[in-house]
Amino acid sequence: MKNLLFIYNPYSGKGMVKEYLSDIFDFFVKNEYKISVYPTQERLDAREYIINNAYESDMVVCSGGDGTLNEVISGMMELPDRPALGYIPAGSTNDFGQSIKIPKSIMEAADVAVNGVPIMVDVGSFGKKNFVYVAAFGAFTDVSYMTPQEMKNLLGHSAYLIDAVTKITSLRTYHMKVSYDENVVEGDFLYGMITNSISVGGFKGITGKNIILDDGYFEVMLIKKPKNALDLNIILGAMLGMDFKTESIVSFKASEMVFEADEKVPWVLDGEYGGSPQKIKIVNNKQAIKIMSGISKKN
Repeated sequence: MKNLLFIYNPYSGKGMVKEYLSDIFDFFVKNEYKISVYPTQERLDAREYIINNAYESDMVVCSGGDGTLNEVISGMMELPDRPALGYIPAGSTNDFGQSIKIPKSIMEAADVAVNGVPIMVDVGSFGKKNFVYVAAFGAFTDVSYMTPQEMKNLLGHSAYLIDAVTKITSLRTYHMKVSYDENVVEGDFLYGMITNSISVGGFKGITGKNIILDDGYFEVMLIKKPKNALDLNIILGAMLGMDFKTESIVSFKASEMVFEADEKVPWVLDGEYGGSPQKIKIVNNKQAIKIMSGISKKN
């Protein structure tokens, strides 16, 4: 039998994965896997557990939110030989699960985790840290890691929107210089995100069109503070995928970039606090991880 390491966060979402553990284990065994199980105990322990234990595994499957997935992949990036990864989304938003078409049903997702279509995906390096689908700074980005888990469980995606609305009158900007390829962009930015996903915060279309998860490039969006209410509406429309044009939004694709600010800037990596560097280099590690997807084989 092949060895499968199953790591899950008991508290992600509403803890619903705990209700399915027996069925999940039975399913894995029926698919000829010998299972090792680890429920996460605290922040970042999934990463350390992967580093110390995944080298004997033929496959790793994790269940939790995007933060749990980030920890697992961050650990796998430290391994010289990386096993295939299966993912059973069980968080409040599950942006990356949507990108690779994983079903919302727990047991259907478990099937995809071991029998799905393997694809390669890019992984971002943020200094010495990693991110799977988004690195962001500025307005509202603290909502994901400052909102209590209980509120996320109760309200789901609405928790993010409620908190964001309460802060809209206190928006601030960061003066930054962004260098990529042979280009330089400089300005006072309200918000910025570097993504490899079809959705962020549950919003599809916000990251752009024709997203390719293994092309070695990030989609980058930098937003300046709106000049007035009309400008704000145009920015929001452009962010939601409408064909609005405004000088307040700078967007481009890049595989490597350096952000330099006049002060320390708090960043969020896959929904978790990523530190507050004044200068940071971000690199796309092309096709770094093999992950099981629900994408049709015809595609």
